Amino acid sequence: MGLWKHRAWDSSGAEIAEAAIVLPLVFMLLLGIYWFGRAYNIYATITYAAREGARAATASSGATLGNTALTPDQVATRVAQTLQASKLNPNQVTPLLPNPSLKDCATLAPVTSCAAIGGGNPQICYQSNVQINAPTSPAEPSTCGVSVSFQYPYQFYLPFTSLNNQLIQLKANVQTTGEN
Repeated sequence: MGLWKHRAWDSSGAEIAEAAIVLPLVFMLLLGIYWFGRAYNIYATITYAAREGARAATASSGATLGNTALTPDQVATRVAQTLQASKLNPNQVTPLLPNPSLKDCATLAPVTSCAAIGGGNPQICYQSNVQINAPTSPAEPSTCGVSVSFQYPYQFYLPFTSLNNQLIQLKANVQTTGEN
């Protein structure tokens, strides 16, 4: 009888059973951290690319090029170069309708459409002469600038979850004023 009691309370295989339960959960947690970290990295990269495109659109091209503003295709090229520097595919970029609160500086009408630019470049939404900040008083002039917006697809790979093969669109929308 003592032998049976000893065997019933013996825990010699418990560590293996506990590891079989805990290790897959830890692995899924680490995999989730990796994929969400990658999504955040791509979001930061596309926001930086949109910011670079908007900055390039507001800056003059320099004295050697006649101090002219960049064309929309040149802005799209700048966005593509920034994406390629971070090993992202610029061909996956699609235009994103800008913030509905943006207004045209000349007419003060809301901006409701966007022409996608960039033939072989990424298809971005570029708008110039948009109102960035609305004036707080009638005597104050409005601040005008440019808007660059686009979206980039990202697909999660988290097996055994509802996020497995889930495709989301990461959005970048940047407005900036001109440089003096």
